[in-house]
Amino acid sequence: MKLLGMKSAVFAVAVAQAVDAHTVFTNFYVDGANQGPGTCVRMNKSVPNATFFVPSVTSDDMACGIDGSIGVDRVCPANAGSTLTFEFHDKPDIITSGAIDPSHKGPCAVYMKKVDSAVANDTAKGDGWFKICMEADNAADYNTATSTWCTEDLIANNGLLSVKIPSDLQGGYYLVRPELLALHQADKTPPIPQFYTGCAQVFLTSTGTAKPGNTVSIPGYVDMNNPAMSFNIWKTPMALPYPMFGPPAYVSSSSKRDLEVRATQTEGLKPAGCVLVMGNWCGMELASYSTSDGCWNSSKICWNQCTDCYSSAGATGDANCKIWEAKCTAMDNACNAGNFNGPPNAGQDLTPPVASPNVPPPAAETLSTSGAKATAVSAAAYSTTTPAAAYVASTSTAAAAPASTSAVSSSCGSEDTSTADPRPSTAAPDVNPSSGNARLATSNVEHTCTRGGTRTKSFHRDLDAPVGEGWPGKVSWSSEFISVVVLFEC
Repeated sequence: MKLLGMKSAVFAVAVAQAVDAHTVFTNFYVDGANQGPGTCVRMNKSVPNATFFVPSVTSDDMACGIDGSIGVDRVCPANAGSTLTFEFHDKPDIITSGAIDPSHKGPCAVYMKKVDSAVANDTAKGDGWFKICMEADNAADYNTATSTWCTEDLIANNGLLSVKIPSDLQGGYYLVRPELLALHQADKTPPIPQFYTGCAQVFLTSTGTAKPGNTVSIPGYVDMNNPAMSFNIWKTPMALPYPMFGPPAYVSSSSKRDLEVRATQTEGLKPAGCVLVMGNWCGMELASYSTSDGCWNSSKICWNQCTDCYSSAGATGDANCKIWEAKCTAMDNACNAGNFNGPPNAGQDLTPPVASPNVPPPAAETLSTSGAKATAVSAAAYSTTTPAAAYVASTSTAAAAPASTSAVSSSCGSEDTSTADPRPSTAAPDVNPSSGNARLATSNVEHTCTRGGTRTKSFHRDLDAPVGEGWPGKVSWSSEFISVVVLFEC
């Protein structure tokens, strides 16, 4: 007991030493549900240095952070289309602490990589990484509409950064990598760009079959010759736009599904008999006993597990280890009192509930044909949504009044403007789009690129193509709406 108490005290001192550093990815959420401090998360195992940035853009640590090459025991399940949220803190064991120092301004990004095993070591570095769109409330770099960097939006959002998993991705194991870049020392000689990253281990349940082809190697996707690494945020005025680096974000390209493709998670599951979760450690329930020898043997096993709990405790703290310590102490007290029937609280889940702040889902990237202002529009993807009632069984070609929107912020690039000129179809859409009979007459979408130039695309439904094909972008169906995402290259 005294040794354990000393160990806990030493751990507390180590955590306290980490508070003067920067930031670290601590908590992972799936569809708004907090998975628990450190659960499924690869992070720096040196508690005093847990919030330090990656020292070099050429380091293997760029993939999943320092010690990110080491897999953890838990893998969190998610579904295609799920919202994933990453929580950053400058004091990783204090959930109410700040996200990052306000001076640490810069862009954000989120990458994914499909792997054969999420728990295996050395799977992070190298090729296979692809970028996905961030939540529409966060500009990926500098939001000219609000004059804020992504890290400033992160601070305002209590350290939360969200993405939506592309709905057509192939199921299986993935590493998901949030990335923050602080540019407050990028103007130095030599520049010191500060990358903060980590990885969540995820199993994706999906009937999709997509394998993004535009992948990059990490490290390797950026080097110090890239102007993004030496961008001066202190210059007045700044030399905007920010030269964003990395590949373009992957956007789901089809609603087509192969219903026969469905993998099953076999690794990283919560073990049967686990009654206390602390990060990626599990306290396993002790065998029942009714004798003195059985009581003290179980006590020994309990304390061994308690030692393992404190040993595995990372930067997010050891609070739940104290719960297990209390279980072992209660067992010792019962054994000393001659009560040899146990264990105490047999089968009871001792894991305390974890706080799940209100994590809003990513805003729909929609350009309404009724003229309503969209909440946000991706710089490279715009959606035209037309109610089924707008389709008429006639030969009329009169154009509806154009609808326009200005992007409040962009989830994958710069702030932009788009105009849609929807026209009624010559046939009403089928109430069951899977029949392939829905029609849409020619529609025009004009996109003005912030960085110069205008792009216009005309699109129509190919009546001979199966539903989900024949469009220039992603198609999603419901009984009320047909949505088309039109992709532009600026």
